[in-house]
Amino acid sequence: MGDKEFYSKPFVVLCWLIAAVGGLMFGYDIGISGGVTAMDDFLLKFFPTVYAKKKLAKENNYCKFNDQRVQLFTSSLYLAALIATFFASKVCSKFGRKRTMLVASCFMLAGVILNAAASNLVMLIIGRILLGCGVGFGNESVPLFLSEIAPVKYRGAVNILFQLYVTIGILCANIVNYFAAELHPWGWRLALGLAGVPALMLLLGSFVIPETPTSLIEQGYLDKGRVVLEKIRRTKNVDDEYNQIVNASQFAIQIKSPFKKLAQPSSRPPLVIGILMQVFQQFTGINAIMFYAPVLFQTVGFKNDASLLSAVIIGLVNVFSTLVSIKTVDKFGRRALLLQACCQMFITQTIIGVILTIKLKATGSLGRGEAILVVLLVCLYVMSFAWSWGPLGWLIPSETFPLETRTTGFAFAVSSNMLFTFIIAQAFLSMLCHLQAGIFFFFAAWILVMGLFVIFFLPETKNVPIDDVIERVWKQHWFWKKYMDCDDDDIGQHYANSSKQDHV
Repeated sequence: MGDKEFYSKPFVVLCWLIAAVGGLMFGYDIGISGGVTAMDDFLLKFFPTVYAKKKLAKENNYCKFNDQRVQLFTSSLYLAALIATFFASKVCSKFGRKRTMLVASCFMLAGVILNAAASNLVMLIIGRILLGCGVGFGNESVPLFLSEIAPVKYRGAVNILFQLYVTIGILCANIVNYFAAELHPWGWRLALGLAGVPALMLLLGSFVIPETPTSLIEQGYLDKGRVVLEKIRRTKNVDDEYNQIVNASQFAIQIKSPFKKLAQPSSRPPLVIGILMQVFQQFTGINAIMFYAPVLFQTVGFKNDASLLSAVIIGLVNVFSTLVSIKTVDKFGRRALLLQACCQMFITQTIIGVILTIKLKATGSLGRGEAILVVLLVCLYVMSFAWSWGPLGWLIPSETFPLETRTTGFAFAVSSNMLFTFIIAQAFLSMLCHLQAGIFFFFAAWILVMGLFVIFFLPETKNVPIDDVIERVWKQHWFWKKYMDCDDDDIGQHYANSSKQDHV
């Protein structure tokens, strides 16, 4: 079989990059909302009382933007995404990952049009809800697509392209915010409207990329699934991987209710790990910092423009540190990156909390040297998050579920992310107002818990085929193995037999 009958290497890589654009949509929204809510034109039109408070001469540093409606603007998207994720899991299983990405881009475009053209708060919130549906469908399908289409030895790096695009989206949003803030009175419309660019890229790209072999085989297209597998692997020698997918698919077909299956003991390890990875990702405090980076930097004494410029610097740190993860995740493994980051994040969060507790009162601002130190510490914090809990929070849940519960189980993981993103987004400004600098100690305590969780309960999945995780990961783990043989069905025997056949 000649090379012309395979996909070219550049095309395979292009497929990875196109799919990962779903992360660009998500990241742009994370970055844009904080900057837009700091723009005077936006506040004056939709939140005049907050604008009036902002203009007071001696505003409390920690309570400047403590308004529930502003928080609702930011967090309504994540509540919508939480609900949409479960519909997305059904679409993902029945119609494939590729079509689910297409639906995601359509939702995003509709939301962008409403947001950019908004004349009242109702239009704004409805637009955010549609964006949330797009995020739910995109975040469900893209990480699964990347994990299923990637070769096993590069699966970590390929999946992390999603998080890399998230960080690029945040960076782009911060740059747009910086310049849009000077465009009166329509700068905020431009900032919100440019979210349509990644949505349009994903819409067009979803017509170019192939469906994953796993999804095709799951839908009953065995021959087509094998052809696509050979094309993306660029070899005829795919028997082992093909047989693993077929075996997993045959067992998945027997499972009539994935939700019921998830309730059984053997599904507990990936479900608990998947949900906790996403919950812990939020309780690092990262979205609190990224949502409101402009607000944080205003709080420590920078003016509006300088705060957005500082957020751009953080965005660059985020992007380049994620590249470190792509380079190292399949070399050092998932656990090593997570544990190193826990140490670095704990130290930086604690020092930031100490500095603000001692130096930043309710009124006034930090000295220039102290403010610069806080910015540097935030950069060190973001750096460690970006090569660990950021990308691995999406990677690990996407590679640990067996096929029969993969889309449904991953939906629980994604919805957990959205739920706790919603909670943090809705509560952060109020927490900042009441806890003040203590909010950093709150997140530091969670980071300590996360480190212990990794040490005792998170197994290593580096270089393990995605459909071989039960035998090689869960059944070998000191704690989780006791759950694997407790089901009424014969799941353990099925995977044991298929694993033996694949390795003969």
